[in-house]
Amino acid sequence: MTLKVGTVTIGQAPRVDVTPDLKQILGSGIELVEAGALDGLSRERIAAMAPREGDYVLVTRLANGESVTICEREVTPLVRQKIAAHFESGIQAVLLLCTGEFPDFSGAGLLLEPRRVLFNMVRAVLPPRARLGIFSPDAAQTERSAKRWSALTPNVRSVAASPYVSPDESVPAAAEELARWGADAVVMDCIGYSLAMKAQARRILGRPVIVARSVAARMLAELV
Repeated sequence: MTLKVGTVTIGQAPRVDVTPDLKQILGSGIELVEAGALDGLSRERIAAMAPREGDYVLVTRLANGESVTICEREVTPLVRQKIAAHFESGIQAVLLLCTGEFPDFSGAGLLLEPRRVLFNMVRAVLPPRARLGIFSPDAAQTERSAKRWSALTPNVRSVAASPYVSPDESVPAAAEELARWGADAVVMDCIGYSLAMKAQARRILGRPVIVARSVAARMLAELV
């Protein structure tokens, strides 16, 4: 019997860059039903969601592979609608494909938010005062990211490395920067970072690298 699990990206579905890694972990017994907060929106509408000064910046991917930057306050209502639609269709478990911080989403089923799982998993294994490196998709996110993760250790460095634009260059460059800094462990804090990117960073760093999508997928497999 195949179990249906909903996914909601803050960008557009299908997320062909994410689902192969998820399916590798989840196995053949789970069918992913995808939805995107930006599905069906015009370029003009998406452009109007660009962050302004003081906005919480989010980075995501459109169905054509293009990377876009949007703000949390604009996309949150759309994400809430897609989550509700999954539950209303009879799907009982939904995975949010974003590690960003959002208001609480209420629903009629199980909602897995990767940021909660990722943060608490790292909290459980990180030694006190360890040097923690963070990958963020955009330079506009690094300050907020470092502040958030500093709740676990005072020794945090967040670096920008887009998983969507030239990752073959940005990921190694960020890994090398964190290696020079002396990171004890690294978190790739975006669903866009793949298992292949994790392996590439791990080879450069020689230290544990934790990637959001695999942590979320393994937790989902445990729950369903």
